[in-house]
Amino acid sequence: MMAILQSSGLSKSYGVKKALTNVNLNIEKGRIVGLLGPNGSGKSTFLKLCNNLLTPSGGTLFIGGMAPGIKTKAIVSYLPEHTYLNDWMRVSDIIGFFSDFYTDFNVSKAYEMLASLKINKNDQLKSLSKGTKEKVQLILVMAREAQLYLLDEPIAGVDPAARDYILNTIIKNYNPEATIIISTHLISDIERILDDVIFLKDGEVVLTSTVDEIREDKGVSVDTLFREVFRC
Repeated sequence: MMAILQSSGLSKSYGVKKALTNVNLNIEKGRIVGLLGPNGSGKSTFLKLCNNLLTPSGGTLFIGGMAPGIKTKAIVSYLPEHTYLNDWMRVSDIIGFFSDFYTDFNVSKAYEMLASLKINKNDQLKSLSKGTKEKVQLILVMAREAQLYLLDEPIAGVDPAARDYILNTIIKNYNPEATIIISTHLISDIERILDDVIFLKDGEVVLTSTVDEIREDKGVSVDTLFREVFRC
């Protein structure tokens, strides 16, 4: 398979603080990848670099063979860690806005996901709970026919009972030839849907592997290995 994302020596510093150091990755198309690490390990920084929200301090990064920029935004669907939607808008207004803005936005798919998650399209965002707002934001991201989905902590803000529902929504509503990168520290909740994992620690990649290799070669789950590496 061809790579959708490649980085070489990718680094990001904020003054003397190093957020990422020498990150070398080759992520193939058609994979669900867990970007795993504790808070402050550099996960959000990496996703922001991929979405051209930050500029690298060093190294290279290519998405679909292009440096992050206007062209890559057409093939990348990004879910930030924090909600950014305007409270005065109705859910249907936001779907209309995304449909106008993104040529690959699938309106029918968006409404199907709303129905499956029992969200009223006529509700204003200010009337919704924090968890429901995050579900709406996830729907907007997954309704695009993108090549690369970047999801920053998509299940951190919802109750445990809703997490499986959200993960099922993710895996049922993306092109299997596309790639999903999911940033999280909730390993046990997400392990079942992952093909590959990347462990980040203090801004450095300490492990890249397929989930099958971890289970077969090390004889442990991803969650168990994560706890060993990070002493959780």
